[in-house]
Amino acid sequence: MRSICLYLHIHQPIRYREYSIFDVSNNSNYFNCDYSNRQSNERIFKKVVEKSYRPTLTLLEKNMQKYPNFKISLSITGTWLEQAEKWAPDLIKQIKHLVERGQVEILSETYYHSLAFFYNLDEFNSQVDLHTHKIEQLFGVRPQVFRNTELAYNDFLAKWAEEKGYKGIVAEGWDKVLGWRSPNYVYRPFNCQSLKLLLKNYRLSDDIAFRFSNHGWAEWPLTVSKYQHWLDMDCLRGNLINLFMDFETFGEHQWADTGIFDFLDRFISSWLSEYENQFITVSEACELMSPIDEISMPETITWADTERDLSAWLSNSMQNSAMHDLYAMRDKILNTNDEGLISDWRYLTTSDHPYSMCTKYWNDGDVHAYFSAYASPYESFMYFMNVLRDLNYRISEHKK
Repeated sequence: MRSICLYLHIHQPIRYREYSIFDVSNNSNYFNCDYSNRQSNERIFKKVVEKSYRPTLTLLEKNMQKYPNFKISLSITGTWLEQAEKWAPDLIKQIKHLVERGQVEILSETYYHSLAFFYNLDEFNSQVDLHTHKIEQLFGVRPQVFRNTELAYNDFLAKWAEEKGYKGIVAEGWDKVLGWRSPNYVYRPFNCQSLKLLLKNYRLSDDIAFRFSNHGWAEWPLTVSKYQHWLDMDCLRGNLINLFMDFETFGEHQWADTGIFDFLDRFISSWLSEYENQFITVSEACELMSPIDEISMPETITWADTERDLSAWLSNSMQNSAMHDLYAMRDKILNTNDEGLISDWRYLTTSDHPYSMCTKYWNDGDVHAYFSAYASPYESFMYFMNVLRDLNYRISEHKK
C-alpha cells in the first residue's frame, strides 16, 4: 500500500498589544482585546475562521463522508481552542464529530505553543499536561503521538517522548540529517526502543504550503495531475508520504482565489481513486510500519526558515534577552498562585512572540514580516519587555 499521512497544525496566538511604558503599573490588559483594532485577537481569529477554518473543515468533512478511509491528523494548540470556545464553538463541535468518526487523530503538544523544552523542563511538562487535559476534556481522547512547537526536535526530546509513553513523534525530514535516506519511511530515534519517528517530506509539503500561488515558481500552476505524478515518483523512495503543513495553508496563506480549495478537493479524490492508495493517521503509520533505520539529531531541527534550526526565534539579542527574562520569572510567577497572572505569563511563552522579533532579511525576513502583528521587530520587542516590567510590578504587589 502507498500511504499519505496528512498532518495539519491549527494555531492562533494570543497577541500582546502595543503596550506602552506608560501602561506599566497602570494597565495590566496586555492583549489585543479591542475589536475596533485591526490587530485584535478576536478580529484576526474571526477573519481566519471565515477564510480558512470553516471552509477547510467543511471540505474535509465532505470528503470523509464520501471516503470512509480518508483520514487526517491534527495538532491544535490550547490558545486556538480558547479562542474557538469564545468565538467559533461550532468548529470544536465539528472537529469532535470527526474524531468520533475515527477519521481525525489529534496529536499532543504544548498548550501555549511554546519553546519551553529549551528553557525549563518543568514548565514544558506542565504545558504538555495542560494540553492533554484540554484535549481529553473537549474531544474525549488522549493523544498518542507528540509534536513539539515548530517541529523543534532533537535526540533528547525523543527520549523524553518515549519515557512519557508516546508511540510516535513527528519532525522535519531535513536533508542534512537524512543524507542519502528518504523521509518516506518510519525511523527509530537515537537511543529509543519503541518510539517511532515520522519525518516531513518537506519538498512535497512546501509545494502546497508555500509555492502553490507563486507565479514565479517554475512549476506554477500546480495541477492535481502534476502533483499526483510527483507523488508517484516519490513513492519509489518509500511508500509513506508525510505531508505536514499549517491548517491555515488552505484559505489564509493560500487564498481561495488561488484555487487551493479545488486543488485539495480533487487531490483527495485523485489519490484515493487508485486502489493501492490510502490516507492514514500518524498513529496508524507508527502501528503499520516498522522502522527501517535509526536517526540521530543531536542538534535541534525545526521546520522554519532556510536553516531549519531555532534561529527563527533565537538568532538576535532581542529574542534571546526576551526569552531569558521571561523564563527567569517563572518561579516567582507560580509562587503568587494568581491564576490570572500565571495565565498572562504563559501566553507570553508562545513562540509567535520571539518570531516577530526576528531581524532576518530576504525570503525568510519576508515570511516573518507576513506573520507579525507589529510594525517592526524592534516595536514587538519593546512592547514585550514593557509587559514583562508590568508582570514584575504585579509580582511585587503580591509580596506586600
